[in-house]
Amino acid sequence: MFRHWMRHTAMVPKGFLRFYVLKLLSEKPMSGSEVMQEIENMSRGNWKPSPGSIYPLMAWLQERGYVEETPTAEKGIKRYALTEHGKKFLEESAQGKEEIQRRFRFIGPPFFPGAPPFEFLCGELDSECMSKLRDSAKGLMIELWKLRKHLHENYSEDAANRTKAALEEVTRKIGGINKGFEK
Repeated sequence: MFRHWMRHTAMVPKGFLRFYVLKLLSEKPMSGSEVMQEIENMSRGNWKPSPGSIYPLMAWLQERGYVEETPTAEKGIKRYALTEHGKKFLEESAQGKEEIQRRFRFIGPPFFPGAPPFEFLCGELDSECMSKLRDSAKGLMIELWKLRKHLHENYSEDAANRTKAALEEVTRKIGGINKGFEK
């Protein structure tokens, strides 16, 4: 159930879905289902936008002249391509996305498509390092969400105190790693 929620949640900052749809359509004409599949592939299966978010967004983009329907030989398939107006909008959106990533790069989910969440930890290291860090951070996020649910349903002082102690320990350990770099 949690995996389903993670795949369809609104954890993605406002405007990011629009940005990725525009980016994908700038590469080639695509249908809504192709866009959903590509975003799922980019996120390694961790996030798949729902039809209820993609199709209204496609209509919104078309109404504003950012995309246009392209002719297709396949019956029942609507593919969209970026217009010149859409290309300008994408450039403006890219600048905003870069600013958001710069300011909040440590907060975003580790599986967000195209986001560089752990490059700041691994630098030019191999992808195995980044994969391990990503998996660890994802595991931590999942456990924190489960814990939030459990504490909400069955709150106890003991559980709250143990949670506080565990979070303080993790903070202290990561702080110790940071101090090692500062020497």
